[in-house]
Amino acid sequence: MHRSPAELGFRGKALQYLEQSVAHWIMSQGALVFMVPTIESGAPVHRAAVHVSDYVREIDGLVLQGGADVSPVSYGEEPIRPEWAGDRVRDLYEIELLWECVIQGKPVFGVCRGEQIINVAFGGSLYQDIATQLPDAIRHVDQSIYDELVHEIAIEPGSALARVYPDTGSARVTSIHHQCVKALGNGLVVEARSPADGVIEAIRYTGAGDVMGVQWHPEFHRPGERMLLDSGPLLRDFLHRAEARRG
Repeated sequence: MHRSPAELGFRGKALQYLEQSVAHWIMSQGALVFMVPTIESGAPVHRAAVHVSDYVREIDGLVLQGGADVSPVSYGEEPIRPEWAGDRVRDLYEIELLWECVIQGKPVFGVCRGEQIINVAFGGSLYQDIATQLPDAIRHVDQSIYDELVHEIAIEPGSALARVYPDTGSARVTSIHHQCVKALGNGLVVEARSPADGVIEAIRYTGAGDVMGVQWHPEFHRPGERMLLDSGPLLRDFLHRAEARRG
């Protein structure tokens, strides 16, 4: 958060945050959650002193949470509108963390923006704004109701997601995004789509790495809620893979 709201009391300071819902979702299965702070040029902490590889060595898996737009510059475009400029600093650091996890064999799971940055990291691109560039698409965001907007997804048969949810061909999920995957990145496959408009809702890397992302927010799906896809199996699957790769 490069321009923190004045009411928070950090005038002129950048804030790095961990959203509580995603932290508590992961902790609900007994895992420990740590926030990995960004290192950027001009900061008093230099890369010579702290390496991304050091951070990744200390964790068992990486969750890329939601938040600010991915910068169009990160996939070779210019912002169509100034408010869609995104966070280039965060993009670069998260992509570096992702690739270091691939190198060290640590699983990566992306949520919303996290799925989008995974796609960009593998050379893909995004629609900067669904309503503008996909005018026939259904609503994927409504700030007036925020996490109460839901829509259906269709899980691809034979996919990893289908193995996590073996008896679920379709389900309803939260929808809080105005950007989405456009051109699929190298080595990525589609795991789920929105059947109403074809928008990609989950992706997975098929190469030598363990990387998956979903466009919805499983951390907002309350336990035991029957109207939305149960987020428990998805989390347990990720944590099981993280534990299996512990040294």
